Amino acid sequence: MATKTKKKKKPERKQPETLRMRECSASFTVNDLHRSIAWYRDILGFVEGERWEEDGVLRGVQMKAGAVDLMLNQDDFAKGRDRVKGAGFRLWCNTVQDIDRLAADIKARGGTLTYEPRDLPWGDRAFALTDPDGFQITIVQA
Repeated sequence: MATKTKKKKKPERKQPETLRMRECSASFTVNDLHRSIAWYRDILGFVEGERWEEDGVLRGVQMKAGAVDLMLNQDDFAKGRDRVKGAGFRLWCNTVQDIDRLAADIKARGGTLTYEPRDLPWGDRAFALTDPDGFQITIVQA
């Protein structure tokens, strides 16, 4: 005779309810959109998604890698051509893929790592690199 399994009751949510989001995508303003697209596509392995044009000029593109979306937008230089980008900012991207293999593939495609794959104090393994505008990316295998 089959027995019914009772569903566990979910705990009551704190009231007033706090912010809950389902995903997050970063958007980078870059100096040279075409160079950045090529770097994310050809070095890291992202694929191009949507493209945004204005008056026939490419202004931005969505780059995709698995469930991660990254928006790249051409700087209009209204705040100056020497504006620093990427300072104090780092993306942490999680993967289940072999981190050592990913790093080797990136280097084989001409990428330069900020640091080689290494074990982190909390047990993950990671490597890092910096994009053409100084945005830092750490790829982590938990």
